[in-house]
Amino acid sequence: MKKLSKTPVEVFCFDVDSNDSGFRTAIHQQYCKYIKSTCVKPRKSEPYIKVGICSLGSTVAGGTAIHPVIICPQRFKEEIMFETIRKKYLSHWKNIKWVQEVNIGVGGNVDYVAVELNNKGDVNDFLCVEIQAAGTTGTPYPAVQDLINTGRFQSSSYKYGINWANEFTKTMMQQAYKKGKIVQSWKRKIVFVVQDLAMKYLFKTSDCSLVVDGSSPQNPIDFCTFSLQYNGNEWHLQFDAIRSTSIEGVNKILGGADVSEYLTEKEFMDNILRKGISDGVLQYPKHSFFM
Repeated sequence: MKKLSKTPVEVFCFDVDSNDSGFRTAIHQQYCKYIKSTCVKPRKSEPYIKVGICSLGSTVAGGTAIHPVIICPQRFKEEIMFETIRKKYLSHWKNIKWVQEVNIGVGGNVDYVAVELNNKGDVNDFLCVEIQAAGTTGTPYPAVQDLINTGRFQSSSYKYGINWANEFTKTMMQQAYKKGKIVQSWKRKIVFVVQDLAMKYLFKTSDCSLVVDGSSPQNPIDFCTFSLQYNGNEWHLQFDAIRSTSIEGVNKILGGADVSEYLTEKEFMDNILRKGISDGVLQYPKHSFFM
């Protein structure tokens, strides 16, 4: 694995250390090869400027190693992602089409629906597919500005973080719950495409006791994970694993860690004191062994 810092890893679909002449062209044109168009992630303050960051270096679930974390859902749209879905779920289908942003009623839109058509052009079968990338706290864009203006990063640790809890424990699981209930009523399945690091985070921080290896026919929700691997020149997705769960499994993840991981009431009260003392709101208790 390439050694990484807390900096962007891929910008406008190129490794940041790339010597490819197309890199500067992509930066100038703000071009994304995965959607074959202009990057769709604008700066909030300057919408005409596209952020262009596909992945960032970050630690995961309290670890110290820095990994490439995908922060743009478009990054998953490599051919290997579609080919993996075809191979793992649709190998018996013919005449497959992909339809984007299909309304599923009270569940909102589905990112992709793989469709099998019959000879008349009617929908014969379908599979719902959602894509979930990580999000950031703070902005990594100053790193891109440094790269564009000077040709290199001016720091090995920019001031951004990965909002793991919001994107995966909250957003993805809420989507899995709402859309999972709908497809379950149809006796079908929905597949969530995510990075392997996201599942590592969930297994570290949530109750994943009802998440099983493989695609269980009884479970309406699958997680199809990919890792991001460096081949010496470029980063590419690599299929990792499939895991599945039930609606109750999603409930357990939304509920956070297993009860065995909960703080005791006394431990929480100690935390109140520590934080209150640190903030200058509270004082050390008299005649106390509190540390």
